Amino acid sequence: MSDLAIQRDTLIGKTVEQTAVQTYTPAAKPKPKKAVQGEKLRGYDKVARIPIKVLSGVEAPKKPDWIRVKMSSPAEVARIKSTLRKQKLYTVCEEAACPNLPQCFADGTATFMIMGDICTRRCPFCDVAHGRPNNLDPDEPRHTAETIEGLGLKYAVITSVDRDDLKDGGAQHFVDVINESRALSPNCLIEILVPDFRGRMDIALDLLTETAPDVFNHNIETVPRLYKAFRPGSDYQHSLDLLKHYKARRPDIATKCGFMVGLGETEEEIYALLDDLRAHDVDMITVGQYLAPSKSHAPVDRYVHPDEFQRYMDYGKKIGFFSIWAGPMVRSSYFADRQYYGEDCPAPIRSKKALEAEGKLGC
Repeated sequence: MSDLAIQRDTLIGKTVEQTAVQTYTPAAKPKPKKAVQGEKLRGYDKVARIPIKVLSGVEAPKKPDWIRVKMSSPAEVARIKSTLRKQKLYTVCEEAACPNLPQCFADGTATFMIMGDICTRRCPFCDVAHGRPNNLDPDEPRHTAETIEGLGLKYAVITSVDRDDLKDGGAQHFVDVINESRALSPNCLIEILVPDFRGRMDIALDLLTETAPDVFNHNIETVPRLYKAFRPGSDYQHSLDLLKHYKARRPDIATKCGFMVGLGETEEEIYALLDDLRAHDVDMITVGQYLAPSKSHAPVDRYVHPDEFQRYMDYGKKIGFFSIWAGPMVRSSYFADRQYYGEDCPAPIRSKKALEAEGKLGC
């Protein structure tokens, strides 16, 4: 082993030990509610049965000045919400409590969440409810297409909850949404943000290879060391394989992947993750700051400085990604159309006082 490799392994070992996932032995609590079809489980009822308990309810670090979103038009936000409710549709923007919702809705964009608003997984970082989902709505593909047409969208992002109860993981439902949307809005580009289809990969890939989106997106969420705590029911290598196998089948379709920082990972682990994604033929990357939706969720380990996000973008460009967006408020579908067309990642909003304190403002 080279001296450089020994130094890198030593550095990773020391840093990982210092930033171990905060776990605990829970005190006696009432039994969590059992899943009943159609009933949403949140908070303690959602995460109580995760094998590795992530310490929640701890005091989070103080939010720095760069955790900010732009003010937006309340009228446009209200218009989009009204349109969604009329069509009985959900958005991940609302269900996952995305902090960018006002900005994106005011910009006339939304990420549609299909197959209901109840997920079969229990990820402690996510605000989407867990439980036993209802049956699929056969009218949802048409309603989604009508809403895309009604809003005049030129770029639509379609995501979903995990549906481990379905034989194809919901892949056919994605196909139906794509077909209906293209029938009504043939000039609208469609990005799908899919679950991992664990145990159903071949079936799902067969369907989505024949009826392809314009962008195939799947989030890997975090580094492999943190998977058992933060992605119960998922597998790091499986997610990598899903992206690689789809690209092998449809080399003409852009592949995309997103993950979070601030969960307890190290900078060296992020570089290794980026290496893995490039080795699995991913084209576009999004990296954003984890923000705990509530005190019942996994706590924020640290707030990553914008300079560190810039280092991730510099490294990603160096190793050959078509596009990498990394920033405090970046999310997987954040201005997805702009990233698709090759625009640069928007710079984080900083206060003048903070920039002066860091010596980043001139005289």
